[in-house]
Amino acid sequence: MKTKVKKIYNDIAFVWQFAIDDFKTKYAGSALGILWAFFNPIITIALYWFVFQLGFKSLPVENFPFILWLMVGLVPWFFISEAVVNATTCLMEYSYLVKKVLFNIQILPLAKVLSVMLVQFVLILFTIICFAASGYMPSFCYIQIVLYLIYMTIFALGISYITSTLYVFFRDTLQIVSIVTQVVFWMTPIVWQLGIMDERIQNILVYNPVYYVITGFRNVFVYRQFDTTDWKMVLYYWFFAIILLFLGKRLFDKCKDHFADVI
Repeated sequence: MKTKVKKIYNDIAFVWQFAIDDFKTKYAGSALGILWAFFNPIITIALYWFVFQLGFKSLPVENFPFILWLMVGLVPWFFISEAVVNATTCLMEYSYLVKKVLFNIQILPLAKVLSVMLVQFVLILFTIICFAASGYMPSFCYIQIVLYLIYMTIFALGISYITSTLYVFFRDTLQIVSIVTQVVFWMTPIVWQLGIMDERIQNILVYNPVYYVITGFRNVFVYRQFDTTDWKMVLYYWFFAIILLFLGKRLFDKCKDHFADVI
């Protein structure tokens, strides 16, 4: 029993270290280094705020500052989109490891997702500081963030196993992922409110798995309450994410013996 626990611990430690090394390598050589990982999303938030609030004259949402409302929608989206896009090409990026018989290539998509998670931790901390500076101090309901992080990891990892597998055999996968990512972004109430849509469209859009995370973060930060989503929908979101991970992993396992030949 002790040996098994130690092995699990060593495996987890190895994956985390691999993710950290991958994160550092991505920005190695640049003057600001890993700071770019945090500057990019912060600048993006500032640009969206400039366009929607100063350009389109967006008003406060339910008397809540628009910039803060916008921020908590964009922060979880950054994680999901970046994790999937980065993990899609991981097998090609680490092709020298894929060709090694003894290396467990199953950790590559996971390591990519976890490397993006490091940025997500900092962005969440940045969000908490921004809210506190605006007079919205942390509350006990913030504990729900852990639950949403687990959900996002499962969801993003499931997609990553699928897209990374497809990319090995079909190089247009990355372009397709980029297009689908843009579509999902604008079909999710991240920079706009769901209430502006017709009720029939709203009833369709709520089945978007990303919607669960966006509304979850806003429940935590904006409304400062525990999840009010109907329990049946919560089961749907989690079932969808877990099934997606199962199918993605199954596809990856079926094809992994052929990766080295194709690469």
